[in-house]
Amino acid sequence: MTAPTLQASPPAAPPAPPAAPPAAPASTLARLRRLALELVKFGLVGGSGVAVNLIVFNLLLHGFGSPPMTATVLASCVAMGTNYLGFRFFAYRDRASRTKRQIALFFVFSGIGVAMESVLFYAAYHGADMSGPIGSNIAKALSIVLASAFRFLVYRTWVFQHDARRH
Repeated sequence: MTAPTLQASPPAAPPAPPAAPPAAPASTLARLRRLALELVKFGLVGGSGVAVNLIVFNLLLHGFGSPPMTATVLASCVAMGTNYLGFRFFAYRDRASRTKRQIALFFVFSGIGVAMESVLFYAAYHGADMSGPIGSNIAKALSIVLASAFRFLVYRTWVFQHDARRH
């Protein structure tokens, strides 16, 4: 009798690689991260602009006795200038540089933002009788916050656009 022979079994197939995560959620997550970073940068520049706006406003209104609407408009205009520098060279420095067109768009949309802010301030200051030192600052801060939502949308959409050639 012959000894039984051992037959080698065929080699086992290598384990299947783990399934790759779907591309859509990863790209969505990357977009959300970019948007969050953009919001943080916008907030930093905007926050410094709010500080400039409130300091100039208080100096004009309470320090020099300027009329409230004059104080709010001038303070907003000073903040607009400092914000342009912050947005152009910090928050949106990776975006296309269109110099004259970009500056024109920034100041047109910022002018609309100043008008919105002024109307909101007027309504709170005169309409809601927020005319004391604390009330006027609350009215100013609320008008800045509400107008900033408009500014964020138009700055990122039309003023500081991505350069399509780089993507």
